[in-house]
Amino acid sequence: MTTASPQRFREFKMPDVGEGLTEAEILTWHVQPGDEVHDGQMVVEVETAKAAVELPIPYDGTVHELLFEEGATVDVGTPIITIDTAPGAPAEAAGPSEAAESSEPAGAAEAQAGGREPVLVGYGVTAAATRRRPRKTPPGAPAAPAAPAGAATPATPATPAAAAVQREMNGAPPPPETAPGTTAAPRPLAKPPVRKLAKDLGVDLGTVIPSGPDGVITRDDVYAVHEAHTAGARPAPEGAAAPAAEEQPVGVEPQSLAAIRERRVPVKGVRKVTAHAMVTSAFTAPHVTEFITVDVTRTMKLVEELRQDPAMAGLRVNPMLLVAKALLVAIRRNPEINASWDEENQEIVYKDYVNLGIAAATPRGLIVPNIKDADAMTLPELSRALGELVATAKEGRTPPAAMQGGTVTISNVGVFGVDSGTPILNPGESAILAFGAVRLQPWVHKGKVKPRHVTTLALSFDHRLVDGELGSKVLADTAAVLEHPRQRLITWA
Repeated sequence: MTTASPQRFREFKMPDVGEGLTEAEILTWHVQPGDEVHDGQMVVEVETAKAAVELPIPYDGTVHELLFEEGATVDVGTPIITIDTAPGAPAEAAGPSEAAESSEPAGAAEAQAGGREPVLVGYGVTAAATRRRPRKTPPGAPAAPAAPAGAATPATPATPAAAAVQREMNGAPPPPETAPGTTAAPRPLAKPPVRKLAKDLGVDLGTVIPSGPDGVITRDDVYAVHEAHTAGARPAPEGAAAPAAEEQPVGVEPQSLAAIRERRVPVKGVRKVTAHAMVTSAFTAPHVTEFITVDVTRTMKLVEELRQDPAMAGLRVNPMLLVAKALLVAIRRNPEINASWDEENQEIVYKDYVNLGIAAATPRGLIVPNIKDADAMTLPELSRALGELVATAKEGRTPPAAMQGGTVTISNVGVFGVDSGTPILNPGESAILAFGAVRLQPWVHKGKVKPRHVTTLALSFDHRLVDGELGSKVLADTAAVLEHPRQRLITWA
């Protein structure tokens, strides 16, 4: 007699990869059903509201089922992949309720007993407040074995209408209509956004010829079919035969050309959190912005000299590095600006460390990772930290911890050719400095008009805890360091 393994099919749930995050979007699956996987292998890349991360599977076995497609947004705690930990075993060796009983990693029972969901090690925890989504069986997958007597089984819909309702609740597509004795056509391959576009335009994906790799339907394919239908629906020239009724696209309302060419993208991930944070900050903290235009010719000369300095070999030296150092020196001279406002306790929290945030534009949106204890770093250490921060952000690999705990931020708008702006505070911070473009301009230097490198700095600060005098001192000191970097870095740093 074969003994059933109590832990054959294991479900891996979406973990909380940050602090208190509730959902994540599946970006890329690195495995497919039938692939062999090992404990610790990265199987999927997901994007949270803070960063894109790869998740390792905690089991050995074979991929049995991917429960969500790429592009799907999944609640934390929801199973996303099923692993067969005993591939090749007879089907009857697995009990019908095995997946439900053994879907948790080792130690999950103890974690649930403490009132929380088990999560991936190193990615934080979250309260057990999510619900489990129904599993979807892929086409061609073997049916689940019959349940033994006394086991709970899902009820079978008694009528076609009830079956349709159940499919709708489970998020499954309606079955295609086929004649008796015929085989249903395979479901067209398309990503969820493309399926939604086809639905909105009234295009039947079964009529679309795919042009994407592996027979995947693209947005352009859908637009091509829709435009062909729309052209067929236009009034015929005078004297021409009217098109037959069946040639008219079904379910398509007349649309303007502009509407057809519009593109709608759901607000989620980094963009969603950034938008919420900026609105909250703008309408919570009273912003004040001050500007100063400064001659940075000596700073630009120092940048060139540092690039030849053996101590900076292999490091990236640019004006942004010296702007960061100048702001840190100004904060050291005026430490009261390095603070935050505690609304709940009605307190100002002064901080004896500077976690310097750097606003970084990435393909997924604006993020603000920060350099921990930047005020304690030497110039080479600060250069190395800046380089690593920017490279990691552009690759989309910034960990959630790097975007928490910032105290003051720099936004380098000059790289886009912008002279200045009124930056919005990063939530929880007291000040943000915008560094504008450095331009060669006519400037009065030693009583004569000469071409000099000039830039504009803009400092926004929270007027609840930073008054005009303090904000002005910080901005003026930052400018003074950039105007005379050698002198100020020696006497002030």
